[in-house]
Amino acid sequence: MPYDSLTALDTLLAGPDAAAGLFGHAETTALDRREDFPAEACAALDAFGLPSHYVDARHGGLLREMPELAALQRAVARHDLTIAVAHGKTFLGAVPVWLAGSPAQAARLAEDVRRGAVVSWALTERDHGGDLMAGEVTARPAPGGGWRLDGEKWLINNAGRSRHICLLARTGEQGGPRGFSLFLVDKARLAPASYRALPKVRTHGIRGADISGIAFDGAVVCDDALIGAAGTGIDTVLRSLQLTRILCTALSLGALDHALDIAVRYAHGRNLYERHLVTLPRVRRTLGEAAAALSVAETVTTVAARAIHTLTPELSLVSAVTKALVPNLVQDTLDRITELLGVRGFLSEGYLDGAYAKLERDHRIVAVFDGSTAVNRNLIADHFPSLVRAWRTGRADRAALPATLSGALPPFDPARLRLLSTGGCTLVQLLPEAAAAVRTAARHGELPRETARMAAELDTVTRSVHRAMAAVERTPRDVPQTAFDLAARYELCFAGSALLHHWTAGARTAEDGLRLRAGLALVLSRLGLPPDERRAEAYDRLADRLPATGPAPLSSSGTTRSTR
Repeated sequence: MPYDSLTALDTLLAGPDAAAGLFGHAETTALDRREDFPAEACAALDAFGLPSHYVDARHGGLLREMPELAALQRAVARHDLTIAVAHGKTFLGAVPVWLAGSPAQAARLAEDVRRGAVVSWALTERDHGGDLMAGEVTARPAPGGGWRLDGEKWLINNAGRSRHICLLARTGEQGGPRGFSLFLVDKARLAPASYRALPKVRTHGIRGADISGIAFDGAVVCDDALIGAAGTGIDTVLRSLQLTRILCTALSLGALDHALDIAVRYAHGRNLYERHLVTLPRVRRTLGEAAAALSVAETVTTVAARAIHTLTPELSLVSAVTKALVPNLVQDTLDRITELLGVRGFLSEGYLDGAYAKLERDHRIVAVFDGSTAVNRNLIADHFPSLVRAWRTGRADRAALPATLSGALPPFDPARLRLLSTGGCTLVQLLPEAAAAVRTAARHGELPRETARMAAELDTVTRSVHRAMAAVERTPRDVPQTAFDLAARYELCFAGSALLHHWTAGARTAEDGLRLRAGLALVLSRLGLPPDERRAEAYDRLADRLPATGPAPLSSSGTTRSTR
């Protein structure tokens, strides 16, 4: 559905002078060179009212549909990833409260966030990284009531600038799944000597972001700082990540929007061998493949964001697949665009003030946010038994599929979140039916027969992936490399399924058919099927439809508009 908020935000971001404004490359690259925080840009987003979109509508905010928030995040990232990361972190930090906080706690935080208060999420520690159950920060009952916090959290986005910190702390001496709890720490209510901000850490990308940490030394918080029941911290974190991982992929979409815009303008404006660069077959193919990658990534992210509302019990799998696939697909595409730009892709000044080099550096961290690729693929491997069972039995939530693809969305119900999707993955389990629908469409002349053949090949590969998953022998602490490889292949099966279902539920225009062809060609290529020039021709046709000013702007629904 259309979102008026996205149209208004795009107007703010573009400004009267897109290159020279707060969100333009002249300003953002200058901040990056100085490693300065984008304070003015974040203040402008506050004034626009973006923080209200981080607040669940149940608590008085504007967040009703996750696809809208993903589109807003993508729009900001399309201009600058550092700003998107710095400002959007508040949503990530607040999610545990929206899911598990008391009504009073959520109401207080909602009011603060709407007024521009920054919320940070403090999970990781210097010696333990993402191994959350090894965390040493403790929360113990204080003699006079409340909880005493001790220890240090490190590499935390906005740790120094935030007012609130959503803190994971050890509340059981032995740790374990029930040995940790979450606390909403209001730094304004702490004794000044009981905590200190750690220095900002210099980073390869997002150089202006506040990536730092916080140390507690006997800081006491009231009992009402506890989020949910004591011992439920890990559970709440894992459920929260099912939302935040999907939102993170909007950052990747924005980065590729920006990169493709730069690449198309460069190809049209650069002459080589007395020809426009864009007319060279290799350049044309690179642009077409990048456009296909953007289409695939956009489809996966859009379907996943809608699944938050419709396929909520499957989100543990869907979020892991989406987070493992999209940032890596986008990074691979950025590598190709870097090669196309040549030396200009590495310049920190001069060409577009070094905007491309900045976005390429900035994007590399997205794959690490909220669980690295390895972490997410390990989670996919945890689902192998349920995926195989559901595939064999044909189990799927058919009633939820239409709304997952288009139309009005039901309200998100946090109570439906599960730590494991015992029902598998509806999108993939219904792939054979979507492939059959594409074959029928081809017989009726709606699609080229080559598209139907690609759909059939995807069906065949997906069946073989499930057979291979059934044969994997593993334990929770001994996951073979073959399981990670199969998880990567399953991600591509999911992407292909999303493309097929998205087409069958859509308007079935010629543009939609071309995107389906190019997307399937890309997915099958990444699955290792031999290259086929007939299929790759779809990339060239997609490239020909890119306007000389770069990819089409986002529609009010948050997806790229048809190019011609």
